[in-house]
Amino acid sequence: MAKANDVAAMEIDDQNSVTTDQINIPKFSVNVLQLLKSAQMQHGLRFGDYLRYRRYCTARLRRLYKSLKFTHGRGKYTKKAIAASTVTEVRFLHLVLYTAERAWSHAMEKKTLLDGPNARQRSYLIGRLRKAVKWATLFQELCAFKGDSRTSLEAEAYAAYMKGNLLFEQDQHWEIALKCFKSSRAVYEELGKYGDLENQVLCRERVEELEPSIRYCLHKIGESNLPTSELVHIGEMEGPALDLFKAKLEAAMAEARSQQAASMTEFYWLGHRFPISNAKTRVSILKAQELEKDINGPAADSLPAEKKLVLFDRIFSAYNEARSYIRNDLVTTGNSEKMKDDLSGLDKAIGAILGQRTIERNQLLVKIAKSKLSKLHVDKNEKITKPEELVRLYDLLLQNTADLSDLVSSGRDRKPEEVAFAEECELKSSAFRAERCFYLARSYSLAGKRTEAYILYGKARSLADTALKKLQSSNNADEVMIKELKMLYQECRSNSCIEHATGIMEENKAPENLSKKISSISLTGNDKKLEKLLMENLDSYESAVGDPATKSIPRIEAFPPAFQAVPRNPIVIDLAYNAIDFPSLENRMKKDKKGFISRLWR
Repeated sequence: MAKANDVAAMEIDDQNSVTTDQINIPKFSVNVLQLLKSAQMQHGLRFGDYLRYRRYCTARLRRLYKSLKFTHGRGKYTKKAIAASTVTEVRFLHLVLYTAERAWSHAMEKKTLLDGPNARQRSYLIGRLRKAVKWATLFQELCAFKGDSRTSLEAEAYAAYMKGNLLFEQDQHWEIALKCFKSSRAVYEELGKYGDLENQVLCRERVEELEPSIRYCLHKIGESNLPTSELVHIGEMEGPALDLFKAKLEAAMAEARSQQAASMTEFYWLGHRFPISNAKTRVSILKAQELEKDINGPAADSLPAEKKLVLFDRIFSAYNEARSYIRNDLVTTGNSEKMKDDLSGLDKAIGAILGQRTIERNQLLVKIAKSKLSKLHVDKNEKITKPEELVRLYDLLLQNTADLSDLVSSGRDRKPEEVAFAEECELKSSAFRAERCFYLARSYSLAGKRTEAYILYGKARSLADTALKKLQSSNNADEVMIKELKMLYQECRSNSCIEHATGIMEENKAPENLSKKISSISLTGNDKKLEKLLMENLDSYESAVGDPATKSIPRIEAFPPAFQAVPRNPIVIDLAYNAIDFPSLENRMKKDKKGFISRLWR
């Protein structure tokens, strides 16, 4: 075993010798991390598109080969090795670096396939990683000879990172992989203390990306007390350097869930027990329950809202996956009525839990929207919530609670837990209805419709009072909801008074405002933004000056009037006249008679 370890280590650490017979060596500078990060973010890796990044590396290498006149022949391929004596300018170092990046991106493209790499693709993936390690090692050697001290350090960190990735993917030699990752982290920690601000930020980001891989290696070695079920918390960061780790982490979590699923034989829901025979269904339900602990656990208050929304999406995905397995089992069950009833009940239970989580997610969206609605100073780029958006969200909540109540009430033999759950849905629905009416009134108030807003505020107050009495009389009263309804009741009361007072003030000022607006009516205007002409809207009853929502100045008619087309006789052009030879009419013309004296003056 030790011999096999030595052979594998020798395979990775095999380095080509570089000649050192030159004395005056020009030193080149390459900011490796900044160069690669910029290329990755601009060419696909911002969205995890490794194919696009690999194509960019291929095109970049083609341009470098041509510009350096370092092509490998025309007809027949003739390999040209890159040695220290070949490197006469910095683009040769770029050539080696992008070759390593192309091999690495090709491996990651296979790794991130939708269904995961099969055995053949995995073998090809490891071959590509070996190729990346080979070129990264050559890059390290060339930079040690031709680069400055910083470039040499970055090349060492890059080569160590590539070696760690290879061993990480091979699932062996965790001690060597840990050593590689730690040496890479040490270099980036040291480089992060110097240079400009952008370089320091990049180095710190790379250190944070390496940390999960180091902790995973420690876990595999056995030097960490971190349980497998908590490994998911160390892979929450984003970045190209973490894709290998996340794939490995998902495999480890799937293995841990499979071990836990062996002991999970039944699913409990509202007094019912449903047996689970399919192992895949058990794993999916366990995955969803683990994610629910993150949302409802003690650390849930510290989670940002965006993170909670991502967790809800993953919960929905896990439960929908479980439902698909249950329905496939229903198709292939056969004629066993008991098994069909158990599977149908389990499908109903999972659907009800999905409905509950949907309501919780929509309540989170309401909370986010309310925070943006009540902000006094909002960033310029941040969208301000309108009351209409909250009305739409409460419509969704009312639909969700109605669907959930119908689903729970659909059984014949209802247990007391199901009856209590249906009553709870009804209480939530009454509270949501009051909230919806309140924000509908607020939207009318912003539109200047005081009468409608006053009536809706009164209706919302009545709905809030009814819901509050129901909640206070119930056994399992939600204190948070009671507090919210009391605040809503007070807001409805104060806003209805404000709308009443504002309406009276506007009514008292209405004649004065009306006279001002009538006096501002003009025959016409030069403003192209003016909306309409009064003469064009005589058939429709619409106030031009009394409506408070009308902001433009009304005008009577356009003056001077526009030109209109007038019918007239057609103009006929006789084109044949000039082409006709008319007969001579001289013989028909009257001739003048002249006397004898007139002939003398001819």
